[in-house]
Amino acid sequence: MNIAKFQESMYELIVETSTKLPKDVRRAVLAAKEKENAGTSAAMSLATITRNIKMADDQVSPICQDTGLPTFKIKTPVGVNQLEIKEAIRNAIVLATKEGKLRPNSVDSLTGKNSGDNLGAGVPVIKFDQWEKDYIDVRLILKGGGCENKNIQYSLPCELEGLGRAGRDLDGIRKCIMHSVYQAQGQGCSAGFIGVGIGGDRSSGYDLAKEQLFRSVEDVNPNEDLRALEEYVLENANKLGIGTMGFGGEATLLGCKIGVMNRIPASFYVSVAYNCWAFRRLGVSVDADSGAIKEWAYQDGEFIDFAESQAEKETAAASSAEVITLEAPITEEKIRSLKVGDVVQINGLMYTGRDAIHKYLSDHDAPVDLNGQVIYHCGPVMLKDEKGEWHVKAAGPTTSIREEPYQGDIMKKFGIRAVIGKGGMGPKTLAALQEHGGVYLNAIGGAAQYYADCIKGVEGVDLMQFGIPEAMWHLRVEGFTAVVTMDSHGNSLHADVDQSSLEKLAQFKEPVFK
Repeated sequence: MNIAKFQESMYELIVETSTKLPKDVRRAVLAAKEKENAGTSAAMSLATITRNIKMADDQVSPICQDTGLPTFKIKTPVGVNQLEIKEAIRNAIVLATKEGKLRPNSVDSLTGKNSGDNLGAGVPVIKFDQWEKDYIDVRLILKGGGCENKNIQYSLPCELEGLGRAGRDLDGIRKCIMHSVYQAQGQGCSAGFIGVGIGGDRSSGYDLAKEQLFRSVEDVNPNEDLRALEEYVLENANKLGIGTMGFGGEATLLGCKIGVMNRIPASFYVSVAYNCWAFRRLGVSVDADSGAIKEWAYQDGEFIDFAESQAEKETAAASSAEVITLEAPITEEKIRSLKVGDVVQINGLMYTGRDAIHKYLSDHDAPVDLNGQVIYHCGPVMLKDEKGEWHVKAAGPTTSIREEPYQGDIMKKFGIRAVIGKGGMGPKTLAALQEHGGVYLNAIGGAAQYYADCIKGVEGVDLMQFGIPEAMWHLRVEGFTAVVTMDSHGNSLHADVDQSSLEKLAQFKEPVFK
């Protein structure tokens, strides 16, 4: 095989997967957008999502800044050198990272050091199978940490909140899947997709669940029982009212795919792999001799281009009058005037801070004065030009709940007034917002190009020893839009949606499949 050409093909696959959603996913997103109630936060979120998809298309930049852990599933003819394939993929990964198509995401689990090139022990994940066909089939999924953290595995029988006992039967499986959607809430960037693996052991069950994500959104399960279960879950999960970004609404789940394998008598696992709306998976058929791409997977049917309509532009212009402008440093009085549901636009300076920064700030002084300032839970994709200046290539929010142990204490310690992220935070942070005078602002998860466009300059960076995603970037922004979902008066939209969806979940307690 021409391995140099194969490496070019793998680079093209990586770039396309990171920057362009496949056609089947686009159609699912469009269907959700058309069903959503106009004028709601969920409708605004879906409009932002589709605008972001279009921007990523046009700029050939990552749809979401969290380009995940690249996972390849490859089928090769007998006799093809898999060691050469691995090396070509690794080289393509390094190049895609260098050019800002992937964020450097490979971190040593013991030292926390970022490799900087997306390589490392076990990274990327490459799994091979042989087959009798004469071409190479390569499938790639880029699954970010926000949705990966909402994967869940059940061991039947078990007791489930809101649903009661789940036994070792189709109804027990049904309850587990419904519960998996409930527990994800908005933290996995809903509306999302799920792959479910029934059976196996703990590791093979998860692998089977992730394998389901490589199916087309629009395929039909050949197993009649599983087909009926997929249709049931897709219909009824959208009755939970979790909605896009967990804001409430009609679109909670966009796809459900289920697979089954044998198990041993003592174990019965139901494994669920949750994927965000930014469902980045593509595949190619590659000629085993030339290394060139012969055909792309998931690209049948209509291509949705998501060009913004005139009506959408007029709606956005009309709603802009209702937006509250914030500029740091923000006073406590201004913060306490905000309430859940308010839409804000931020102008001025904000500082990024994720896991490493929050741990650092809990033990050290801040490198800058954070009094009255805004912290953005974000790990951007950054590139340095030939002049040595940094530019933001993608900059959507990360899942905030990981910072729950630190957030409230850090806000009070440094006088921080606003925190931006996605998915909401818990009771400790909510109590601190009320005591200190702070707000939590929910940005639209995955909208990395939309928010990168709001960033007008990089004014500095601190704590680069933690790597690009975890450093504290000083960003100058204009028109950075987010929604107040936790205010200084003890109100939390996330807690309200969680409670209401739990109450709705209870209606699915009774048996369905006999």
